[in-house]
Amino acid sequence: MEKRKLPALDFEISPIALGCMSLKGNLKADQKVIDAAISVGIDFLDTADLYQKGMNEEIIGEVIRDRRKDIVLATKVGNELHADGNGWDWNPRKDYILRAVEQSLKRLQTDYIDLYQLHGGTIEDPWDETLEAFEILKSQGKIRAFGISSIRPNVIRKVLGMSSPATIMMQYSPLDRRPEESVFPLIAESDTRVLVRGAFAKGLLIDKSAQSFLDYSAAEVKDIRELIADSGVLPEAFLIRFGLIQPAVGSLVIGASSVQQVEKINFAYQQHSMISDELIAEISAKIPLNLYEQHR
Repeated sequence: MEKRKLPALDFEISPIALGCMSLKGNLKADQKVIDAAISVGIDFLDTADLYQKGMNEEIIGEVIRDRRKDIVLATKVGNELHADGNGWDWNPRKDYILRAVEQSLKRLQTDYIDLYQLHGGTIEDPWDETLEAFEILKSQGKIRAFGISSIRPNVIRKVLGMSSPATIMMQYSPLDRRPEESVFPLIAESDTRVLVRGAFAKGLLIDKSAQSFLDYSAAEVKDIRELIADSGVLPEAFLIRFGLIQPAVGSLVIGASSVQQVEKINFAYQQHSMISDELIAEISAKIPLNLYEQHR
């Protein structure tokens, strides 16, 4: 896989990241998935301290500890687990972030995180101290870059006005084109780039039974899936091309829980460059554009 250099990063990333939330929580099985991803050039791993109550980070740390320098490692912070492990509270405070990173570093068996992301956020959050925490961690060498995960246009505008996050993670697919209205154009003009989650739309445009999604009915989802299938291209390849063609997008975070799924993702990636811009535009024009209705 040809690596990508994002404007705000001093290291390259693969155009596909392995979304580790999909891992099963079994060291042997998950190691096979991660090994398969790395073998095809997917060396960008995305996790979060919340996933499996920290076990996800622990498994990744164990798998990559002897090849840490060959991996781009991203994790997230902001959801503070209750002491009893049942539930969590949103906490974007500086003191919590500075404490939480130490636990993530320990679980990941590393002394630095390549990309540390705030796992959410609201317009009311104490952004001054949140962003200060990330800058402190950068100055300490504990993180190389920071980003946020948000689908809220008002939050994204605020953060971009106050700082220069390397990345913003958000949902995007033919079934969720809300970022196209204002968020993508804003980000494309900055040095920040989007990490897309949900590129495969839960499999609804590939092989899952049609069901409603956002403001699309099950019948409309079925029509969009058939529109893509009738184009004669592999649906997964179309969806990868659909995401990566956007100037604001840096990488697609795609989950896999088996070696076979990794192989399918890689095969689709190898096919995606053969899909023309014209085909993407033609099909996009036939899909009703949805818009953000809240947090605008």
